[in-house]
Amino acid sequence: MNLSHLLNARRAAGKPVRVALIGAGKFGSMFLSQVPHTPGLEVPVIVDLDPERAREACRTVGWNDSLTAATTFSADAAKAISGNIEVIVEATGNPAAGIRHARAAIAAGKHIVMVNVEADVLAGPLLAEEARKAGVVYSLAYGDQPALAAEMVDWARATGFRVVAAGKGTKYLPVYHDVTPADVWSHYGLTAGEAQSAGMNPQMFNSFLDGTKSAIEMAAIANATGLEVPAGGLLFPPCGVDDLPHVMRPHDKGGVLEKSGVVEVVSSLERDGRPVFRDLRWGVYVVLEAPNDYAADCFRQYGLKTDSSGRYAAMYKPYHLIGLELNISILSAALRQEPTGQPHGFRGDVASVAKRNLRGGEMLDGEGGYTVWGKLMPAAASLAADALPIGLAHRVRLKSDIAHGAVVRWSDVEIEANDDTIKTRRAMEASFSTRGK
Repeated sequence: MNLSHLLNARRAAGKPVRVALIGAGKFGSMFLSQVPHTPGLEVPVIVDLDPERAREACRTVGWNDSLTAATTFSADAAKAISGNIEVIVEATGNPAAGIRHARAAIAAGKHIVMVNVEADVLAGPLLAEEARKAGVVYSLAYGDQPALAAEMVDWARATGFRVVAAGKGTKYLPVYHDVTPADVWSHYGLTAGEAQSAGMNPQMFNSFLDGTKSAIEMAAIANATGLEVPAGGLLFPPCGVDDLPHVMRPHDKGGVLEKSGVVEVVSSLERDGRPVFRDLRWGVYVVLEAPNDYAADCFRQYGLKTDSSGRYAAMYKPYHLIGLELNISILSAALRQEPTGQPHGFRGDVASVAKRNLRGGEMLDGEGGYTVWGKLMPAAASLAADALPIGLAHRVRLKSDIAHGAVVRWSDVEIEANDDTIKTRRAMEASFSTRGK
């Protein structure tokens, strides 16, 4: 709770925290909007596949001409890794690029803030371990829901509570799993023209709708906190904030969870499409259990919403501001040498599932696309099923027919075994799959 004080001290000493951003999309742009208002924080390098687009993003978010002129814009990621840079922010959203950039940053002795949760779920446990051995920080991105939920889990445990469930809210109906970019906008109340004029990417927005992004983020939370993954995948129960302690408790206590200590996503829609009262669509939560009667009495005395027993209560944060909050991760890494969440194990994985009957020879198009969606699975179950991770389901060709709703396996696709991303993923599996057994 002293980051601003520490930053002011660095500023007064003439040693600003210097950051390089890789990927100037929406998340990156939101971060950049805060830079001119954070004295002591500098972003001298911005890397993007389209440097001119990145330069225009800076103008759009309020950078003046002098600040823009003092910044190097490049398509070469090496520009971000070299020089007097303390923290690299990886915000490309591309799993292969994210792994490559993270390893380069670690090798160069730079802290890495991984906005790219797709890369984190694909190989984050291995990357985080490599960073720890190198004496640098690998961190989830504050402002994004995994880091915020991990913080709430840490708070609950540090104060002596047992964590029953943790996760986030989203808009969900079962039919969304099969939605494609062709019909995504109707579910957002937009026309294709309106979305296009706003610069909205249909595949990216569809990854939020079809359940893939929720699966990825819950895997990240599980890997960072040690919470378990539901055996059958996410349930997405409809639930508002007042009902969290009632719904998000184990079956034998009257709730929907298979057991205590799991990740789960709550839906802002009832199954018939009606809105949930006081939904948590934009937020995160943790459900905790009182360790004794005295603590349960304190829940009641201080106004916490509880279940009927009084033993289960919930804390929640109703909103997340993604890139606007990213400074917390950057400053925590640079000034405290602490991550705002990082994977310590391989608990959760995200498998590719067919959105329709697929034919051999078809090309998979990754998360949010026309062919597959990502389903959360326990890591051990995913490995046993030979499930193809969603982060590798980009531009790979099927060798076999896959039935609608079936998990795509490694053996179902043409894979280049010598690809660096594949080798990193396989190394992560080999290193972490047997730990904790």
